[in-house]
Amino acid sequence: MRIRIAVSVTAMLLVLIVAQSLALVGLYEEMEEEFIDGTLDEQLQYSIEHSRQLGILIGPQTPHMALYRFTPGAELPQGLSPELAGLPLGNHEDWSSGRELHVAVREADSQRYVLVYDESEHRARESAVTTAVVIGGLMLVALSFVLAYAIAGRMTRGLETLAERVEGERDGTPFAEESLDAELLAVARALDRAEARQAAVLARERDFSANLSHELRTPLAGIRSDAEMLLTDRTLSDKARRRAERIIATTDRTTTLAHSLLLLAREARPQVVEPVNLGAAVHSAWSRLHPAGAEALTIRIDPQAEVATDPNLLALVLHNLLENALRHGEGHAIEVVLEGRRLEVRDRGAGFGTEDPMRCFERFRRGGSKPGHGLGLALVRHICTACGWSVHAANRPDGGACLTIDFGAGPTSA
Repeated sequence: MRIRIAVSVTAMLLVLIVAQSLALVGLYEEMEEEFIDGTLDEQLQYSIEHSRQLGILIGPQTPHMALYRFTPGAELPQGLSPELAGLPLGNHEDWSSGRELHVAVREADSQRYVLVYDESEHRARESAVTTAVVIGGLMLVALSFVLAYAIAGRMTRGLETLAERVEGERDGTPFAEESLDAELLAVARALDRAEARQAAVLARERDFSANLSHELRTPLAGIRSDAEMLLTDRTLSDKARRRAERIIATTDRTTTLAHSLLLLAREARPQVVEPVNLGAAVHSAWSRLHPAGAEALTIRIDPQAEVATDPNLLALVLHNLLENALRHGEGHAIEVVLEGRRLEVRDRGAGFGTEDPMRCFERFRRGGSKPGHGLGLALVRHICTACGWSVHAANRPDGGACLTIDFGAGPTSA
């Protein structure tokens, strides 16, 4: 913004400076022309009068001038060309010799006087003046840009400070301060109103998700309990038994969905931070999944590798990552690898295709026709953000997907 303001102001000043310079050079040239004409007139008048008195031709003493006198029709004086001798009475500009000449022609006592002035000196002065004007104009343009940039910096410093406050950690302090300029104060108040509206919307969303999750738990627990009671009935037919099992499975998925919604509605900040063995945490998360059809789980983690975090949040992240790899791995082996501070969960399924892999972390986004509620990876990113980690998704060069958690600077130790 500062650059644009400085460039705009400088461009406007440049137009004014160019116009002023052109006017100045034009005025100087006009004055020079008038001066030359006046000088020629005075010199001719002086030479004619004194030539009459003395009877000899009195030539000019001014450099670059030459005076010729001859009788029309007679032989021309040496050095005077026929083109100049044939000019009518008056003042003229001539280029016949390849350079600009000012020529004054007069007649007196049946004699013709031709005064020739070489404009080389005049042109040299004009070039010097033009050069000085151009250099002065360029210096003014440069100075204008520097001053405009500095002034724009003072004008935009308040905006930069306000932008830093918007991007920084918020502590609830209003953006609007009475010390701000009127324009900045209006922007700051608009930001305060927008932040208040956003906070209200987020609060309503969290309250709704939390209430929904809480209200769903009781009826879901009752449905699951009734389904389990049905399964204890030995007289139940196989068809009814399968339906009861589907009711239990659906109830479990709905309970998981409600739990995920509740966690997403909260900030999910670590409650207790303690060293957690990564290898043991991965084994524990895998054992709770009871994988069916998966060939194996390969874990390449230093047995002593640890991360300082909330054990419950880490367990939930690992559970969702492994469950996602198991769901989309198409029964192939799954790898969990720790490389430096990056934990990677790799599968050999279909991968993400041509779609942006990072979209898998969007809420309610499901890959293909696989079962799930589309909140697992969204919950992973939500927890990672709360813990100060970063999460990344990518296709593997040899097929499959790779989900990576970067624990940041210094979270792991061996």
